[in-house]
Amino acid sequence: MNKQVKTGIAVVAGVAVVALFFIFNGSLQMVQNNALSNQEPQQLVMQDETVGTGAEAQAGNTVEVQYTGKFENGTVFDTSVGKAPISFVLGVGQVIPGWDQGIVGMKVGGKRLLIIPPGLAYGSADYGPIPANSTLLFEVELVSVK
Repeated sequence: MNKQVKTGIAVVAGVAVVALFFIFNGSLQMVQNNALSNQEPQQLVMQDETVGTGAEAQAGNTVEVQYTGKFENGTVFDTSVGKAPISFVLGVGQVIPGWDQGIVGMKVGGKRLLIIPPGLAYGSADYGPIPANSTLLFEVELVSVK
């Protein structure tokens, strides 16, 4: 076999390997992306936007919070902004479990995003404007701890 034929075979083999890499890697990436995009969060996600400097909220404390609740598409379904903050005893079930868990550890002046899966919100029941099985996003600000 002459040198040109060997070089041609090597080039074709190299192109085939690269093509297979892109085909299979692209397919794997699409499978991974589809699997991730179809999954609802199964646990509470907490992201501090501002860490407060005041008293820290613990279970059993009475807390006051300002909040805005949104659906995953960004539509606001409820807010206390512009009104008096709401007050409740933390950790005793006066609010949805996602709040009881997600506000613990915040300090007064802190702002936190809570992404609450249905199981820690209203589950399989409709609740006012909130459809069953909704993942909810809440921006909460801890105003006081007593």
